[in-house]
Amino acid sequence: MLFLALLIGFFNGLRSLVTPAVVALATHLGWLNPGPGLAWIGSTPALIVFLLAAALELVADKLPSTPSRTAALGLVARIVMGGLTGACVAAGGGHSGAIGAILGIAGALAGAYGGHAARTGLVRALGTPDFVVAVLEDAVTILGSLWVVTRS
Repeated sequence: MLFLALLIGFFNGLRSLVTPAVVALATHLGWLNPGPGLAWIGSTPALIVFLLAAALELVADKLPSTPSRTAALGLVARIVMGGLTGACVAAGGGHSGAIGAILGIAGALAGAYGGHAARTGLVRALGTPDFVVAVLEDAVTILGSLWVVTRS
């Protein structure tokens, strides 16, 4: 389903490195088969790099000095990784990796801007610390990404 490529991109917009780590893990475990051109993402070295990067991202996201996800560097990372993860999910479902990449990028942009608005809105509306909403966002990203890769 091409919708899953859009959805994995959306989760990528929430966390730029968590979603590729989930896709790498799914490929490594054989849950997802993105084909020979993208199979490298499931290699042991790629899996280790993505898992370490995701762990660092989960910590760094909670720091007050971390720039907004809509700032240039964060947005570029989300676009690139959204394209990669969208391509992997689409190809894993027997669809065009190129179309999956485009959908993943669209989803990443929606997730980046929508996630930013939702997070700041929830913090204001609930009067809760940003950290609490950020942890909830982490859970949504991880669980949602796992749901997508087990459906592809």
